Amino acid sequence: MFVLAHLTDPHIGPLPRPRLRELASKRILGWLNWRRNRHKRHRVEILSDLIADLAAQKPDHTAVTGDLVNIALPDEFAATGEWLRALGPAADVSFVPGNHDAYVRSALAQWGKHWNAYMTGDGAADRGTGPRFPYVRRRGSVALVGLSSAVPTPAFLATGLLGHDQLARLETALQTLGAEGLFRVVLLHHPPYRTPASRHKRLVDADAFRAVLARAGAELVLHGHDHVHALMWLDGPGGKIPAVGLPSASATADGHHQPAAYNLYRIDGAPGAFTCEVLSRGFAPGAATITELARKNLSRPG
Repeated sequence: MFVLAHLTDPHIGPLPRPRLRELASKRILGWLNWRRNRHKRHRVEILSDLIADLAAQKPDHTAVTGDLVNIALPDEFAATGEWLRALGPAADVSFVPGNHDAYVRSALAQWGKHWNAYMTGDGAADRGTGPRFPYVRRRGSVALVGLSSAVPTPAFLATGLLGHDQLARLETALQTLGAEGLFRVVLLHHPPYRTPASRHKRLVDADAFRAVLARAGAELVLHGHDHVHALMWLDGPGGKIPAVGLPSASATADGHHQPAAYNLYRIDGAPGAFTCEVLSRGFAPGAATITELARKNLSRPG
């Protein structure tokens, strides 16, 4: 059995004190929002408790689906790099970026400096330069396929985009991994389907992504972004594919937002007969301690 942990949107605080010139952009709106509301909703002590509980479960691998930072200040990236290293070695932790990680265009240059080892595929260091995404990591009978839907956007937008080239490479990778008989887990930040969130937060090419899955297949899709527990079933060539989202890993149990949680996926079986059970752990609404929230068999829809 392979146990995969998933958490998302940690929005690691506290926010460093920004320099005036760093706020001369979209960041000023995010900074004001953090000062007014978000610093109350995303608490480092909640995140620390969640990570301690996750570590006690001893998963084989951990996936983090974006939004380590808040407004992409340069000083945020160094702190989140340290946080990733504390979470585990790069071989055991896979990361894909979210829209806050690309809050402004200059943020993209920070990814390679602080997160490179956590979003690099097997053997990528030997292949030289080239597109970073999708990356592929094989871990026993499981293959993790990391995508980036994170793109810089204007103020008041938090949309994501995969792009034609990344989707073409994804289809090829999924077909190859499927032929190898691996359990394919696709990681991205934005939900690949229509959600109650407004259009300004959507994955722009979600239809094209789902069309790739319908042709090439996958066994599991993990995402974040909406900060809620979510399960949708997407079409695949061999049956339905579960797509699962989670609340922010630092969200307080304040009764207004879904509190912090993470999932454990217990993957077993063989090609053509894989099984997958998801166990959700986190804070129940109004609770101060972490408990088991739910279990569900993802091997069949319903």
